[in-house]
Amino acid sequence: MKLYYTPGACSLAAHIVGEEAGLGLKLEKVDLKTHKTADGSDYYAVNPKGYVPALALDDGGTLTENIAILNYLADRSGEKLHTPRHGTLERYRLEEWLGFITTELHKSFGPLFQGGGDDERNKAKQKILHRLKHVEERLTEPFLLGERMSVADAYLFVILTWSTKMHLDLSPYPRLNAFFARMNERDSVKRALAAEAGAT
Repeated sequence: MKLYYTPGACSLAAHIVGEEAGLGLKLEKVDLKTHKTADGSDYYAVNPKGYVPALALDDGGTLTENIAILNYLADRSGEKLHTPRHGTLERYRLEEWLGFITTELHKSFGPLFQGGGDDERNKAKQKILHRLKHVEERLTEPFLLGERMSVADAYLFVILTWSTKMHLDLSPYPRLNAFFARMNERDSVKRALAAEAGAT
């Protein structure tokens, strides 16, 4: 499988999951300004939507959208990640977290990444911090679903990375800060971050 990614983008979550699960993902860097891959190919030919991530499957197909890719990788991770069985309430809890992270957190960063005005940026920051408070209040165990890491934790880690980069004040959230520190210490996270830093 090949992961099309941009350093530091939401595709980092899939990169971390691939490292955590030992899936041996091949990596292809995408320049989102030119929409060219590292070898000069037209990325729109891979993903007509133009954004990352995209996952080239071994059967020749392509999967897009972060949640779909994360779930696809989770189902191939064996016991290396906490992946609740389909049809269980806990699986729906995983979907609940993924939905919240992508729609309420990820999308809220738009004005910060796309040059919004000061008022729009400030409103976005307040919204993100309000949503992170919700996570803080529910993060009573080491990870979102308990004692073991799931794909939702990799996605939340990316959100916290962005929050730090955008200088959001996370000091009122000790559980999130502890979670962020734990994730930063994982070998899979270190490998993914190092690989992406080396690709910039």
